[in-house]
Amino acid sequence: MEFVTVLLVAVALIVMVTLVKAVRIVPQQRQDVVERLGKYKRTLNPGLNLLVPFVDAVRTKVDMREQVVSFPPQPVITSDNLVVSIDTVLYFKVIDAARATYEISNFLQAIEQLTVTTLRNVIGSLDLERALTSREEINRHLSGVLDETTGRWGIKVTRVEIKAIEPPASIRDSMEKQMRAERDRRAAILTAEGHKQSQILTAEGDKQSAVLRADGDRQARILQAEGQAKAIRTVFDAIHQSNPSQKVLAYQYLQALPQIANGTANKVWIIPAELTKALEGMGGALGGLSQMVGDQPTPEAADHASAVEREAAEAAQAAAAAARQIHDEVRVAEAQATGGHGPQRLPAPEPVSPGSLLQDPADQRERG
Repeated sequence: MEFVTVLLVAVALIVMVTLVKAVRIVPQQRQDVVERLGKYKRTLNPGLNLLVPFVDAVRTKVDMREQVVSFPPQPVITSDNLVVSIDTVLYFKVIDAARATYEISNFLQAIEQLTVTTLRNVIGSLDLERALTSREEINRHLSGVLDETTGRWGIKVTRVEIKAIEPPASIRDSMEKQMRAERDRRAAILTAEGHKQSQILTAEGDKQSAVLRADGDRQARILQAEGQAKAIRTVFDAIHQSNPSQKVLAYQYLQALPQIANGTANKVWIIPAELTKALEGMGGALGGLSQMVGDQPTPEAADHASAVEREAAEAAQAAAAAARQIHDEVRVAEAQATGGHGPQRLPAPEPVSPGSLLQDPADQRERG
């Protein structure tokens, strides 16, 4: 009985182990490579799979997800013989598990070495300046070469990125100095350009202000001249329209004569000998107002005749006094100039009385 029990237990264990060997559950995004008696048989997809116990065996379990590998810095020599250190990051995924298993023994190491050699070839044809500024071009070249080579391994390189390019310390210092000098040069250029534009704008403003000021002055002079011309034209037209007589003109001259004599700037007056005759003529004109042809007083002006005569007499007296004063000043100036020993002066004209200015020249001729 004991032997039978042991046999049954052994059979049960064999059945359990066989079932375990026959059933294989593969998770998502993974493929298992199965060999039968050491030869590739098939690839197990995610899910429940059955194997032949003790005949089929799983060779490798391949992760089908995209993977990221960061390679350590690699020294690379540029075309201008400078050693730079480059870090790269690789993105890839396995698209054929059987080929990735049997075509190459270690595809990750192969990808790393292929990346390093390709990077050295690419960077070796570029100088430092272009290598620092051509990352996109280097990435595209690396991605193309790696994808073409790893395609037969059942691997797809999706992306290659250069993480860092580190030049030597001395080159970094030189580059910093060069960058600082370039920035200083740009700053100086911008400052000079700003100063230039400021001076140009200031000059333009001064020019425009001067032009506007000159134009305003010209317009003001033109308007002032037009105003003066219009005023003269208006006065001239008014005089001609009013048709003034000789007595009015003589009266206005007598009123203006004392003002001319009282000027502070008038130091020396030269009185012509004909001044007394002119005054006598104006007096005769004022005395014979009633006998002038076409100048008879109107009935409305008869009431003011006496007042006009009084004003004319006062104006004649003032003019005679101013003339005598000017004559005396002239004599004193001549005496000071000759020192009392100069040539004999002409006899002074006879003084004109205010009454003679108001007498009629015709009556004077009759008395003469």
